[in-house]
Amino acid sequence: MLINVILAVGLAILMILVYFPGRHARHYSYIRVENVLDEILWAAPVQSKLKNCSYEDIIVKNVDVDISSIYGTRYFEIPLKGGEYKPKNCTPLIKTALIVPYRNRATHLKVFLNYMHHFLQNQRIHYQIFIVDQNDTLPFNRAKMLNYGAKIAIEMGYPCLILHDVDLIPINTGNIYGCSKTPRHMSSSLDTFRYNLPYLTLFGGAVAILSSQFKQVNGMSNKFYGWGAEDDDFYRRLITNGITPYRFSPEISRYTMLPHVKEIASSERFTVLAQGSEQHKVDGLSSLSDESVIKQEDLYTHIFAS
Repeated sequence: MLINVILAVGLAILMILVYFPGRHARHYSYIRVENVLDEILWAAPVQSKLKNCSYEDIIVKNVDVDISSIYGTRYFEIPLKGGEYKPKNCTPLIKTALIVPYRNRATHLKVFLNYMHHFLQNQRIHYQIFIVDQNDTLPFNRAKMLNYGAKIAIEMGYPCLILHDVDLIPINTGNIYGCSKTPRHMSSSLDTFRYNLPYLTLFGGAVAILSSQFKQVNGMSNKFYGWGAEDDDFYRRLITNGITPYRFSPEISRYTMLPHVKEIASSERFTVLAQGSEQHKVDGLSSLSDESVIKQEDLYTHIFAS
């Protein structure tokens, strides 16, 4: 009887910690919707007879996508080999590389690609999707895969990087997939957190950052194997270099998370995190090996790395 009471109390406490809204950073600073266009950094348009693409209407006409519809087939124009797309009716002012760390998530990837090509093409941006596949037997190293994808995208001339988990789907059409003046935490309003922000320094899920800023902080740490803390280390790198991330209004920052089994947290994550301030100049983009393989698929560029 006593054991049952203890278990019930423990479960109640856990539920409060996870779901009680008061524990979240409900009130945080963000860029208001009407100021978003002033924050986006536009790519220099190439010489063209076409008019420049416009983006104000995308934000003004922002709507919430029905979450139940994200699994349905969506129309999109077949991109160039490797998952690259450029609008044909106007000259895009946004050029973005979408970097997705990946391993053994075939179902999620199918949903993600079907939805995101449709979503991004409606935003009239020049984009390319990079899926970075960890092809060893070690625990998953999300940050290292992001580094590999970023390195290749930067070498291909992409000025804007969006670091994006494969199980996150944006449900606001006005959530522009371009970079802003400051690195942006894009997924600040997530359904699994009841659209609340768990803590103010959260900087994971979906992040937009200029390639120049990513290089400035030497990317992310390559030492985080297993789940947890690599985003916290990345946030600290930015702050150490005088770069303070921000967020756009929750009105255009809502996401849904595709169902999946939660990873077991790495027991080493806090030890590695504690060492980050001493190692970030030599651990990151600069310490990647050149042993990656690139394959051009129909809907994305597939990078194999370890």
